[in-house]
Amino acid sequence: MDRLINTVQHYAWGSVDALPSLLGTPPTGRPQAELWMGAHPSAPSRLDRGHGSAGTPSLLDVIEADPVAQLGEATLRRHGVRLPFLLKLLAAAEPLSLQVHPDRAQAAAGYAREEAAGIPPTAPHRCYKDDQHKPELIVALTAFRGLCGFRDPRESANLLEELGVAALDAHIAALRKAPEEEALHDCVAAFLDAPPHTLEAVARSLARLAAGPGPRAGTWSAYAGIARRHPGDPGLLVALLLHLVTLSPGEGLYLGPGVPHAYLDGLGVEIMASSDNVLRCGLTAKHIDVSELLHVVRFSSTAPHVLAPEAGPGGEEVYDTPADDFRLSRWVLPPGGPERRFDAAAPQILLCTRGSALVRTAGGELPLPQGASAYLPAGAAGAVHGTGTVFRATVNL
Repeated sequence: MDRLINTVQHYAWGSVDALPSLLGTPPTGRPQAELWMGAHPSAPSRLDRGHGSAGTPSLLDVIEADPVAQLGEATLRRHGVRLPFLLKLLAAAEPLSLQVHPDRAQAAAGYAREEAAGIPPTAPHRCYKDDQHKPELIVALTAFRGLCGFRDPRESANLLEELGVAALDAHIAALRKAPEEEALHDCVAAFLDAPPHTLEAVARSLARLAAGPGPRAGTWSAYAGIARRHPGDPGLLVALLLHLVTLSPGEGLYLGPGVPHAYLDGLGVEIMASSDNVLRCGLTAKHIDVSELLHVVRFSSTAPHVLAPEAGPGGEEVYDTPADDFRLSRWVLPPGGPERRFDAAAPQILLCTRGSALVRTAGGELPLPQGASAYLPAGAAGAVHGTGTVFRATVNL
C-alpha cells in the first residue's frame, strides 16, 4: 500500500476554500475544484514512497508495468489494462456545465466514428475522447445541490407557466399534450436555439420570482442564480426541465447514461468510470454538438437516483449502483470502536474525509489523516481503525 500524491484541478467553478479546509492546506486565492485520485492519463496520482521526487512513480506507470499484480485477473479480464474508476473530491462554488454521458455502445461507436474522421483528440468540437461510458456517483460531504433528470413534462409545464413568458407558451402546451419523449426532445432542441430576448425575459422572471414569497422560492432562487452566472446561455431553459436535488451529508446521487445533470454547489466525494466522454447541454462556453446530444439524451422523466448507504459486512456502508466500473463504500469509525477488516480481489483507494485513521496490512501500517488517500493493489487484505470517516473505492466485481 502507498500514500497517494494527488493533483488539484483549478476549474473556474471551484471553491476557493472548501478543498483547502478539508486537506489542511492554505487557500491560494485560486478556485480549487477537484482532487483526482486514480490513474487517469491526464493527471495520474503518484505513489509517495518516501524517496523524494525520484521515488514517486505514477500509479498509471505502476499498473502498466505489472497489470496482473496491480489489477487482479478479474479486473483485467473485464476492463483491460486500466484502473476503471476515478475517485475525486469535488468542491463546487458555481454551477458546472449541464451535461450528459453516453452508454457503452454509443461511446464505442462515437469514438470509432471520430477516429475514422481524423478529428484530433484535443479538438474542441470532438465529443468522444475514448470508447468508454461514464456513469458516476456523488456523495455529499456538505449540503449539496444539483440538477438531475427530467421532471414529468406536466410538472415542467406548470413551472414554466409561472414565469409568464409568452415565448414559452407553445412549449408549455406541448409539454402538457404531446407524448413524453416527443415533448421533451422537441423542447430541448428548441430551447438550445432560443433567441436572446427569450432568455432575457426568462432571467428577469426568475429574478422577480426569487425575490417574492411562495413555496417555490428556493427553486426560483436556484435557477435565478444560474441565470446570473450564465447570462444569455440557452442551457438555462433546459435546466428548467430538470429536477432540483438537494443532498444531505452522506446521501449519494447516481447518474447513469443519457441523464442530463449539473452540479450547482457543495462539497462531495465523486467516483466515476475513468472516461472523458461528456456531451454538453449548456451553462458553458465549450462546444455543444446539438445533433449528437439529442441522440444520446434519454428523453423520459426519471426520479433522481438518490442513495442512502446500505449496511454491509463488518460495519462497511455501501452505495449500491449498477455500475461495474466502481464500487463506493465508507466506514464511519466511532471513538474507541473496533477495527474494520477488508479484503478485495480488485485494486482499491482509501480516502479519509474526517478525523484520522490507521490502515494496517501484512506489509505494514499507514496513517491516513483527514484529506489523505492510499492505494492498495488487488488482493490486499487488511484493517482500518481510528475516529472519523474513510471512503473505500474499488471495482464492482
